[in-house]
Amino acid sequence: MIEKMHEAGIRSEYAYIGGFASIALSFVSWLISRVNPSHDKAQSDRWGIFVGHWAPTFFAVGVALRLEEKK
Repeated sequence: MIEKMHEAGIRSEYAYIGGFASIALSFVSWLISRVNPSHDKAQSDRWGIFVGHWAPTFFAVGVALRLEEKK
């Protein structure tokens, strides 16, 4: 699958950017959820954690793509 992504033109930098963007999005979604009066603190935390779990996946894909680029 990584090889196919590399052949499609997806670079490791894109995955790294996605990882950092998901960290920022995690914070923003947590903050917006905290401000929304219809959500409680637990709901805010769940949104932040849910989006925050994307970052390691993006970084792992970035590393795999980097290894593919070095072939």
